[in-house]
Amino acid sequence: MTSFRPWLMALLLVVFGFASHPLAAQTLRVMSFNVRVPVEADGPNRWEARRDIFVDTIREQHPDLIGTQELHKEQGDYVVSKLPEYTWFGIDRFGGHADEHMGVFYRKDVLRLKDSGNFWLSDTPDKPGSITWGNIFPRMVTWALFEDIHTGRTFYYYNTHLPYRDQDEPIRVKGAKEIIARIATLPKDVPFILTGDLNTTPSSPTYALLTKTLQDARAASPKVEGPEKTFHNFTGNPDQRIDFILTRGFTPTHYATVTTQENGRYPSDHFPVVTDLSWTNAKP
Repeated sequence: MTSFRPWLMALLLVVFGFASHPLAAQTLRVMSFNVRVPVEADGPNRWEARRDIFVDTIREQHPDLIGTQELHKEQGDYVVSKLPEYTWFGIDRFGGHADEHMGVFYRKDVLRLKDSGNFWLSDTPDKPGSITWGNIFPRMVTWALFEDIHTGRTFYYYNTHLPYRDQDEPIRVKGAKEIIARIATLPKDVPFILTGDLNTTPSSPTYALLTKTLQDARAASPKVEGPEKTFHNFTGNPDQRIDFILTRGFTPTHYATVTTQENGRYPSDHFPVVTDLSWTNAKP
């Protein structure tokens, strides 16, 4: 019997190791997902009735990074209890953990958190819970600096949720200006991602302002799946596109609006959106 050569074993280990992470060096999968707060008034669409569909949707899409909006701590903790490959961080819009978070989830085997923080969309952005400009609730950004464990590449990340009323467009513009001003202080050679429920459409001044600096991953992707609109109020029939992934320094290769449901039950009143981002044009 011929002995098994050590060099052949080493080659097989390399091949199978690469196969287990075939896209690790090339792409990053990012999702934006408005969770919808856990309220009993939602009846058949309350969190307890849809939380496992929510988990299944994430499992199905297997993103490396997820920006959520309207997340409560109990929801974030439930998700990672079912999907232990993820962890999450963030504080709520008042600076604690009793209200809505801009919770950020990431795969511990793909990304390393290098730094993180929060700022508020107000005249006093470093003051937790601060409200100005006519907002009725605090609005904020949770941010991070991530490192890709497999390649050592780094990128900055912001996650936000802008005010929802029709008359709030001038406030959304002010929030976008604050976000753009913060982006301007970041190293220009480090890629950047923004996820969020912007509560405004691609025809708005807010979108126009943000896309002067950032590219809309949906508009830039050569492959797009699913409906354009994302808010559907648990009906499955969306009427507005208000959820976005905007980037700088990446090349989007695929974008999808995810319509997963089980027997007419949806994971949220928003469809999540997901994109694959190539590091091709991103510097290490």
